Formats: sequence, structure tokens, C-alpha cells
Amino acid sequence: MKNQRVTLQDIALLAGVTKMTVSRYLRTPEKVAADTAARIAQVMQEVNFTDGDGARANQKPRIGVLIPSFNNQIFADLLAGIESIALEQGYQTLVVNYDYSQQREEEHIAQLLAYPIAGLILTDSAHTLRAEKYLAAAKIPVAQVMDLDGPPGRIAVGFDNHQAGYDMTEALLASGKRQVVYFGAMSDARDNKRYQGYCRAMESQGLTPRQITPHRVSSVSVGADMLATARRLYPELDAILCTNDDLAVGVLQACLRLGLRVPQDIALSGFHGLEIGQATTPGIASVITPRFDMGKVATEILLKRIKGVPCIERVDLHYRISLGGTI
Repeated sequence: MKNQRVTLQDIALLAGVTKMTVSRYLRTPEKVAADTAARIAQVMQEVNFTDGDGARANQKPRIGVLIPSFNNQIFADLLAGIESIALEQGYQTLVVNYDYSQQREEEHIAQLLAYPIAGLILTDSAHTLRAEKYLAAAKIPVAQVMDLDGPPGRIAVGFDNHQAGYDMTEALLASGKRQVVYFGAMSDARDNKRYQGYCRAMESQGLTPRQITPHRVSSVSVGADMLATARRLYPELDAILCTNDDLAVGVLQACLRLGLRVPQDIALSGFHGLEIGQATTPGIASVITPRFDMGKVATEILLKRIKGVPCIERVDLHYRISLGGTI
């Protein structure tokens, strides 16, 4: 078919959808089912379709963003940073949640790359082999945030999770505690790196690492449940390092209900410096991470690369340790 003879109706027939669905895809692709959108995009590519009715002409360019959870304040802050730059420079964000499932992330990466997006932002550094193949073949810039890992050519903006886990464990040990237990959550790549940093700090002082990881999304109630499990398994525990502040809040509340003094009986640390951890009494010790700035800087670099402007590839925004009132 010649380009000028291809119509929306032609695309609809080839994709097995209605003309209205094709029109909706051109204007608001996020409102079309992912498999349908991918099918339409494939047909358009096969026939070298150019949108003659101007639907795309008035559409802002889009950046795809994949996050593991809509229910975590960490990613709300990150998205706020991303959108602060995207909107300012005339871009829209297409945000997809994959619920900490690598298989779902793989599927969403394939689907997003089928959309007319200008760039892609990921929040994990570990992906399936097939997802990595999709990303390597992508003709658009890709950025990863929340960590510093990434293959050559991929933007990475974040901090050293391993070192952060080590430093906070060192702070707990420096307070005189020796039976420190690590509370994980989903065992994602970042969680595992923090645990490895914790292990290094414990082993450097001849201590035995101990871990509880429920493979559940972190929450206050999960933290309280984990304390009960930890006291049963490790009755001598005197300190806890949590992979997230909401877990730490749950631990603190459970300690108060049980009459355990914090930090005298049990020292406690969280991670990320969330507002929920700073609003407690005492305020929870935490690794303060720059979530908003990670989103902001990653988007600034991504847009420069989209425009062909030379730019840095790796940015370490660091973190800081707050001892709060629980160490």
C-alpha cells in the first residue's frame, strides 16, 4: 500500500479492531488495552502508516515509566520528580505498574516499546533476559533509577544500595548492639544489595547475619508481623534494620504495645526517610534517599539524549544517615 492510500479504516481491518479504537490509540494510547495497542502499532509499522488526520501532530511526546508499586510513597516521590521536568519540557508520562513481577515488567516493556514513546524510565536494575533483549533493541533512550547498575549506553541515576546497607548496619553496631536482624520485603535487586551490605558489616565484626524476608510488599502491618516472627526465631535480637520505613513503623508500634523500649531494648532503623517514619515518637533512624531528585535528574538526562545533546550517563546522588531517636 502507498502511504497516502492507507486510512484508519484500513488499519482497523488489518488489526481486527474498530476505526474508533484506532483513533483512540492515536490520541490516547494509554486508554487502549495493551495487547490491542501493540497489535495496532505493529500494523502501522508494517504498512508504514503516517497519520494524515493530524491526531499525532497535536499530541505531546510521551515518556514511558515502569514502577513496581502504586502503593509505595517512594515511587510517588520519584514520579513527582520525573513529571516536574517532563511537563515543563512538553512531555507526558505513561506510567505502568508491574507489582514487583519480573515477568509482568517484561510484558509491559514490550508493550510500552510498541507505543510511540520517546524514552523509557525503569526503576529496577535486574530484568529478564527477554526484557534485556527488548531494551537493547529499542531505538529510544532508556534510563534506570534507584541504583547505579546498568549496561553501557543506559542512563543510571541513583545511589549505592550495598554501601547504604553497610553504613546503617555500622551505625547500629556502633551503638553497642550485636544481634542485628535484617528485615527484607520483596527480595528485589535493591533489597538484596542492602542485605549484602548488612552482611558485610556484620561479618566484618565476626557476627552472624540473620534475615527475615516475607516476599510481601512492605507495610506497617507486615513490619509488626515480622517482629513477632523475629522474636520467636531470634529471642536474643537487640536491633533491626528494615529495608523500608513503613516496616520500621510497624516494628516500633509493636514494640510500644509489648512494652519494649526503643532503642534501649531494641534499636531500630528504616530506609528511605519517609514522612511516616519521621512523624513517630521517637523518630525512626533511616537512610535518607533523594527520590524526587533521582526522578528529576534522570528525566533531565533522558530528554537531553532524546534531543541528541551530549550528556553524562551515570549520576550518584548519594544518601545520608539519620540516627533519629531509635539508635
